Amino acid sequence: MGMIQGIWAITATTVFAATLVQAQEVRTVSPDETIVFSILAEGANICGKLAVDGKSVIDRIPMSITIDGVEYPGSGGLNKTETRTIDRETVPVIPGISSRFREQCNETVIRFDGPVNLRVRVHNDGAAFRWESRIDRGEVTVNGEELAFEFADDYPAYYPTPEKKGYFSHQERRLGRLPISAAPIGQPTSPPVLLELDGGRKLLLTDVNVQHYPGLWIEGAEGTALKASFPPYPAKTELKGDRDLTVAERSDFLAKCPGTRSFPWRAFVVADDAGLLTSTMLHTLADPCRLDDTAWIKPGKVAWDWWNYRNITDMPFKAGINQETYKHFIDFAAANDLQYIILDEGWSEKGPDNLLHVVPALNIAELVEHGESKNVGVILWMTSAALEQNFDAAFEQFSTWGIKGIKVDFMQRDDQVMMDFCERIAIVAANHQLLVDFHGGSKPTGLQRTYPNVLTHESVLGLEQNKWSKNATPGMAVLLPFTRMVAGPMDYTPGAMDNYTEATFRAVGRNPGSQGTRCHQLAMYVVYLSPLQMLADTPTKYRRNPGCMPFLSAVPTTWDETVVLHAEVGKAVAVARRKGDTWYIGAMTDWTPRELECKLGFLGNGDFQLNSWKDGPNAATEATDTTIGESTVDASSTLTLKLAPGGGYAAIIKRSKS
Repeated sequence: MGMIQGIWAITATTVFAATLVQAQEVRTVSPDETIVFSILAEGANICGKLAVDGKSVIDRIPMSITIDGVEYPGSGGLNKTETRTIDRETVPVIPGISSRFREQCNETVIRFDGPVNLRVRVHNDGAAFRWESRIDRGEVTVNGEELAFEFADDYPAYYPTPEKKGYFSHQERRLGRLPISAAPIGQPTSPPVLLELDGGRKLLLTDVNVQHYPGLWIEGAEGTALKASFPPYPAKTELKGDRDLTVAERSDFLAKCPGTRSFPWRAFVVADDAGLLTSTMLHTLADPCRLDDTAWIKPGKVAWDWWNYRNITDMPFKAGINQETYKHFIDFAAANDLQYIILDEGWSEKGPDNLLHVVPALNIAELVEHGESKNVGVILWMTSAALEQNFDAAFEQFSTWGIKGIKVDFMQRDDQVMMDFCERIAIVAANHQLLVDFHGGSKPTGLQRTYPNVLTHESVLGLEQNKWSKNATPGMAVLLPFTRMVAGPMDYTPGAMDNYTEATFRAVGRNPGSQGTRCHQLAMYVVYLSPLQMLADTPTKYRRNPGCMPFLSAVPTTWDETVVLHAEVGKAVAVARRKGDTWYIGAMTDWTPRELECKLGFLGNGDFQLNSWKDGPNAATEATDTTIGESTVDASSTLTLKLAPGGGYAAIIKRSKS
């Protein structure tokens, strides 16, 4: 299909998008005809079915939704279908995998006898469906939703460990590999869940566009099935301590919302290992940007204080939460082309009532002014409970101070009330031209496309774990790009300069390091997507390792193009990403040393200068060992990357000057 004014055409109808196979079955087929999603009527019930490469993957997906006590779609059966092909260019406001990409899928809208529709989209790399209602009432109550996935085989799955506290969670999941039949029954966990299909394909299950509704959770069921569950609407909340806003009592329904609306997508990304790293399907399912003005939204890198405990030395002041320390962070950021600093926990008095009570040792307005003089913005951390209790006053004060963003932490829920609160934060922050970084809460489900001032989410087992556990292993680090990162940008907070082998690592809260080599940390800045990317360590340690700063200063946080060089789920990953006319490479392995062959055929004509940071010859025993090199390459070159246990590789490739 040709281009029309730079945008692929949207065809209103197509012969192949949906096929009525028999009286009560509707099939939607991917444009390349490899994926088929079917809706079948079973008496008064309907169910879905997913087939990949001609083979059933999910035999049955029983589904219904109950609104104001009425279960839909009811007994009326299928009424009619409407089909179309979508083929268009998408240009994200904040680029991730690419600055523009093609959205191509077939779509079917199935209308039932009654006020509900089911919308299905099937892409070349997956399928999704969602309920839509047209009930003529300003507000309805969603009592419940039936949803399960009965798989055709006992596929191995990278399954998130359930929380002991049920639906109260930071969603910083460890992932274990187990057959579907071993998924714990009655213990819900939050997706994404990644399954290994036959023939090298994977299936990632998650939800998208969660607005005015709770997030999707998954638990084991009988046989080779998984069952969906949802956090019920909170009837009563209780603040425990200064930040844990727990649910003391839950209602017997899921959501209260408008009667005419679209519900969240239930999505299946279907791709091989490399395809998981480049899939844009979930992005396209989210609602487009609702902001009229986005020119002020500036991604960037951040000098961050909390992880490194402000361990600054060789300075004529006592480091801590004080004016001198944060001016030093600003000066460090300015000297190294970093766009922001974060004042994390401690800048205001403790307790949700005291968000705007700045500690005596700090003057926020003066810090902002100092930052502005050096083109460095200030971002402030806060708990969600504190922000909620001071909401309007807080945003007015933030504007008065002139800060550039907020980091909202300790949400720990994704029921409707909390999801609505996150959207409210995004909207009001945009009105005040503030960036948002969500921590301690749910995974991204598309809010970052709809409100692109939401630059990143945590909800990841990140570097902070090294302060108190051994959970953030290199094996987990190379699993995340194929699981959590497929859902959206993740604030892993890389950049540790104290690096340890598997034998030498110890968790140290006040002077933390990382598991794996220093180059493993550097590679994360290319492999991991986050438009707001932290430098987690202290300025002192970066000064002690000056060889790393040319890379950390140069590496961007948004990208124009991505090329996958190597992809093995949970084992190793290597990608090349382009920004403008410069390419960056990041490669990582688990605790197994590897040798990767990476072809540079993506380069254009001519010679290029490659600056590299690779594991040194002694990195297997001294994880900080790094070799910095320079060479000339071209499109015919092949890089041989020798990665130490927990190792990595990073490079910058620029066209040679003629």
